[in-house]
Amino acid sequence: MIKILFICHGNICRSPMAEFVFKDMVHKRGLAGQFYIASAATSTEEIGNPVHPGTRRKLREVEISCEGKYAVQMTRSDYDKYDYLIGMDQWNRRNIMRIVRRDPEGKVFLLLDFAAEPRDIADPWYTGNFEVTYADIIEGCEAFLAFLKEKDKISF
Repeated sequence: MIKILFICHGNICRSPMAEFVFKDMVHKRGLAGQFYIASAATSTEEIGNPVHPGTRRKLREVEISCEGKYAVQMTRSDYDKYDYLIGMDQWNRRNIMRIVRRDPEGKVFLLLDFAAEPRDIADPWYTGNFEVTYADIIEGCEAFLAFLKEKDKISF
């Protein structure tokens, strides 16, 4: 089983969007049993809060539920629990490294590290543009799936 933790600053916008988009992708491909997928925050600011209304609205538009998700904070022990710790931007990566301290197994990535044009995923909390964030997350999740297939981690 491949264990993935998607991570952003507050765990109410980007990382839950990535969590539920990726869950939907693997489910539709009949791969759900090969994965454990979750999301978390690097900060404590939103802990216990539900998914941001903009993320909920966008996911609802594409018929993906995020019902029951509340923000949680990642911990140092998540490094041992997960195979991939995937942040959304460079600031997230710095904060992930502050929490885990070291990455000897090369588990820390940004979602768009897997894409043809690596870059940060803008935080819609600040931009208000959940459409662009969603498009970037789709691109990153598709590229991550292709990466896993290429590495023979999964088979379609």
